[in-house]
Amino acid sequence: MIEITLAFLAQVLRISVPYVLAALGGTFSERGGVINIALEGILLGGAFGAAVITLATGSAWVGVLGGMAVGMLLAALHGVITIWGRADQILSGLAINMLALGATRGGLKVLYGSASNSPRFEGVSSVFEGRAAFLQLLGHPLFWMAAGLVILAYLLLFRSGFGLALRAAGDGPRALDGAGLSVDGYRFAGVLLSGALGGLAGTWLVTEQHSFTDGMSNGRGYIALAAMIVGKWHPYKVALACLLFGAAETLQIRVSAEWIPTQFLQMLPYLVTLVVLAGWIGRAHPPRHLGEPYDRSGARS
Repeated sequence: MIEITLAFLAQVLRISVPYVLAALGGTFSERGGVINIALEGILLGGAFGAAVITLATGSAWVGVLGGMAVGMLLAALHGVITIWGRADQILSGLAINMLALGATRGGLKVLYGSASNSPRFEGVSSVFEGRAAFLQLLGHPLFWMAAGLVILAYLLLFRSGFGLALRAAGDGPRALDGAGLSVDGYRFAGVLLSGALGGLAGTWLVTEQHSFTDGMSNGRGYIALAAMIVGKWHPYKVALACLLFGAAETLQIRVSAEWIPTQFLQMLPYLVTLVVLAGWIGRAHPPRHLGEPYDRSGARS
């Protein structure tokens, strides 16, 4: 039996941060009607951008902005392809994921002569660096930024005119168009927000590891999408779902493998994802026009 300690709680929260940020990003995109399977690639690209810019400038905070910018760039590509190009949103997302994987691997080789990792660097640090794990987390600016973004996402989606219009773009685009507002414009804004938040999720990864490692997103973008569905596209519920997946990953790390096969422990986070999705998928109702390009002629709306 694992004793619940502050160290265990700190690890759950720390592991959950990139899930929360990426899942919030997916929520903005899908509330507007655009499926964003590209979160995995956005997260990976954001991590690479943060590492490269931090190493180039020597500033961790400039690196944070760089990671978010790269995430937005990849998201913008997905938005242009799917919103105006009307390409299949799932295929576009998968293509961007493959692009990010290949581009980051090639970038590592070109910039640093290694296909596996970048040089180490100092990322954003906690004001309580060197103290106990829970105290370190409480002193980390990016942790509080992630917590604040959960609240901000809720306010933006459900307490602002922008959020009302964005939700209308996913649930009733024809009504939004009838009100004289741009369906495509709001959808693109939602996708860009998903890129910024996904890029910030990648920035957290390189901040924690102090370097970029090939493929370091390691399926986190897909788990974030699962958390978004379990959380029914609501920021608070999405954050709670991410904590569940963070707890599963923490158990994988901390449970002794003496009586449990290592292979089972390694698959635990993904097994939890499948089980939770199987139980939730019938009760989660996505935006009504999710995945449908908007056509003003009325062919698809």
